[in-house]
Amino acid sequence: MSLPVLSQRLLRWWQPRKGLAIAEASIIGIVAALSAVLLKVGSGWLGAWRVHTSHVFPAWLALPIVGLVFGYLAGWLVQRFAPEASGSGIPQVKATLANVPTQLSWRVAAVKLLSAMIVIGSGLTLGRQGPTVQVGASLAAGMSRFVPTSPDHRRQMIAAGAGAGLAAAFNAPLAGVIFIVEELLQDLSGITLGTAIIASFIGGVVSRLLGGGSLQLNQQLMHSSSQFSLPELPFFLLLGIFAGLLGALFNRGLIFSIKFYRTLHISLPLKVALAGFISGIIVAILPDYFRNNTGLREYIITSNSSGSVAAIAFIAQFILTLIAFGSGAPGGLFAPSLILGSCLGHVVGVWESHLLGIGSLPTYALAGMGGFFSAVSKVPITAIVIIFEMTTDFNLVLPLMIVAVVAYLVADKVMPGSLYDTLLQLKGISITKVASAEAILTTLTAKDVMQQQVETLDADMTLEETKQAFSSSHHRGFPVVKNSKLVGIVTQSDLTKTPNRNLPNDTLLKEIMNPAPITVTPLHNLSNVLYLLDRYQISRLPVIDRRKLIGIITRADIIRAEADHLNGGNVTPTPQAEPSYIVYQTRSPSIGRGRLLVPIANPETAATLLQIATAIARDRHYEIECVQIMLVSRHSSPCETPVRTAKSRRLLRHAEVLAKKWGIPLHTQIRVAHDPAQAILETIKECHIDMILMGWKGNTSTPGRIFGNVVDTIIRQATCEVLLVKLSNSQESIVKSQLSEITLTPQFNRWLIPTAGGPNAKFAMKLLPALLTLGNNPEIHLTQVFKPSELNPDMQILDQAIHQLTRHRQLSGTIFLATPVQADSVAEGVINLVKKQGFDVVILGATREGLLQQAIQGNIPEAIASGVESTVILVRGAINN
Repeated sequence: MSLPVLSQRLLRWWQPRKGLAIAEASIIGIVAALSAVLLKVGSGWLGAWRVHTSHVFPAWLALPIVGLVFGYLAGWLVQRFAPEASGSGIPQVKATLANVPTQLSWRVAAVKLLSAMIVIGSGLTLGRQGPTVQVGASLAAGMSRFVPTSPDHRRQMIAAGAGAGLAAAFNAPLAGVIFIVEELLQDLSGITLGTAIIASFIGGVVSRLLGGGSLQLNQQLMHSSSQFSLPELPFFLLLGIFAGLLGALFNRGLIFSIKFYRTLHISLPLKVALAGFISGIIVAILPDYFRNNTGLREYIITSNSSGSVAAIAFIAQFILTLIAFGSGAPGGLFAPSLILGSCLGHVVGVWESHLLGIGSLPTYALAGMGGFFSAVSKVPITAIVIIFEMTTDFNLVLPLMIVAVVAYLVADKVMPGSLYDTLLQLKGISITKVASAEAILTTLTAKDVMQQQVETLDADMTLEETKQAFSSSHHRGFPVVKNSKLVGIVTQSDLTKTPNRNLPNDTLLKEIMNPAPITVTPLHNLSNVLYLLDRYQISRLPVIDRRKLIGIITRADIIRAEADHLNGGNVTPTPQAEPSYIVYQTRSPSIGRGRLLVPIANPETAATLLQIATAIARDRHYEIECVQIMLVSRHSSPCETPVRTAKSRRLLRHAEVLAKKWGIPLHTQIRVAHDPAQAILETIKECHIDMILMGWKGNTSTPGRIFGNVVDTIIRQATCEVLLVKLSNSQESIVKSQLSEITLTPQFNRWLIPTAGGPNAKFAMKLLPALLTLGNNPEIHLTQVFKPSELNPDMQILDQAIHQLTRHRQLSGTIFLATPVQADSVAEGVINLVKKQGFDVVILGATREGLLQQAIQGNIPEAIASGVESTVILVRGAINN
């Protein structure tokens, strides 16, 4: 049997069978139901104890204390053991199903179950249905790790667990299935519907048997009579409009509450404790029936109380829910939405009874429940099914449908989009639906896919310099700029045109360029970009904003964007990190002419990086800014997460000792961040950094990256000068052996600098006087790689570079040698030369700016750094904005 056939059979055997999916869905349904019943019983028992305590002790004392203590306990459990368990839980499940890396496990399920039980029992106006969705999904995710499944099958099981949790919470099996299809997975495939139906049915049945002792629904709701007559139609339409408007206002209030709590800059336990304390005070002021949220909903539905009571209940529940949910307490919005809807429906029903006197208050209350639920969660079908399954009253279906649909349309008009998507965006996660390739071309813009780092030529360059630029780059055309404004474009065909062949080499580029290039703006969609590329038969288009060149877009960029979106499946998550937060900082006198940033991550290389930084700082009269980045989970805000800084401060104190020894002003800071690259870029901007010096391990395991995520981002986006240092193995061993003495033996004596002219070559030459102080009697070799076909290579660039260096006062006495190399590639020629002559340091990036572009698109620096054992320094000049 051949290997491909065997692998196919193994793969086919490994895929989950339908029988396995059914069995797994059945177990998930049972476990989700048990957890839902446990949450209901536990929170009910704790809530009853709280109500009893409020009668034994003064309510104004007991309720705030219970809310404060239990709120802090629940917040501490979440923050300490599972930060993913905060909030409703439905956004986290939706993110996981959208392939966003969000933790769902048995640990999350246990913490969510216990903390939600404490929060709901302590009196916070939140529901248990949202938590049961996350608990069911987390249990399914934990179980799927023990079953050999595909990623798609695992997503289906997680969705089934979420549906089973909702079905068990509401005793509504159909609602669990509809919610999966309408909000979470939006998948109508057979396996998805099959497993969702099985899990939800079993979850609903088990929950009813264990929770109520029978398959009957709530008797009070069952016995409430519903009726509907045609003259009531305007009132139900009005109820739908009110529900939509107030539901949208409620959603905006939730977002405002979350943002307000963030401005307090306190930990999650303190937030939940504060919410519990305030809620306890408010509830203590209100009548006794406000102390039991479930009882309040049934009281509003079944009683004939006045409209003023229902209005007060609506206002109180509205405010209490905003206070509770914004804190991040583990609780949902389903139950509060139903209570608010029942109160609103009751008010409209009382108004109708005064005018017509033909309707029933329970009908309006139940229809209001469905309408407000539909407006808040944007799931009208689920809302209709939940209320119908809770009542099994066919007379209620028509008014319920009218109110739910009208409320949904009004709410979506006032505040478009899903509330859960908005909550994810507040955490830096954006989920965008992706359709066909045609839809991608119309929705994505040039700004979304363009290359921001553009290789350009100056309009005042000579023809000779332009030819050198083309010869040292793989590009066939360049935008031409003057003062950062696009003034033209030049291609290889422009240089080979007959009238230009006899032009002198000192002819300026602006005389031969195309002064009217075809361009696009950042708002052009990809369909327009493709049309222009085809219409004018060109391969690239400059992207300009008010004549300023901000990027360039090619056919390859468009193809890559389409592939990325299509490979991402149904949704494309785009995580966005929060700003970093400084938790420790020291300042020295600000007496320098500029600042050099040194991010410190590895104690074994910190001393060498600081020695290089000090040499440059002394030469340029710079100050040094040392920063350490401490990473935290994206589920925690950097400004709210407690961290331990003792180890980091110890390393920074070593840096302070070094700087004091060498007489350099040194500032230090520790930042807590989600993304180290973003934190470094923020530091560059905030501290007005002129140069950044970073260490690099010499390779990366990140697919699609040359130097790794952090370094690639810094090279592309940092506007200051960049130095990237990879230490040799011998240098690292010296650092390890002498780190305790905070001193180094100079090992940088023989230097190799590949050069072909251009901006980075000048930058490297300016750095040499400072860098050469790191060695004894340095010897500099400048080299240029020529093709083997060039029998008489032009040494003019090398001779000019050596002539400029020998004229430098600080480099007098230094040995300079020109070493031409013939090889098929730059990387091959440099590596062979280093191995043959044993250089201590290689400075890369000393060709023109094209090397930086090749570093991003190709692998020249990575190949050289990986292929030699010497220390490698990559330099890149500042980028003019």
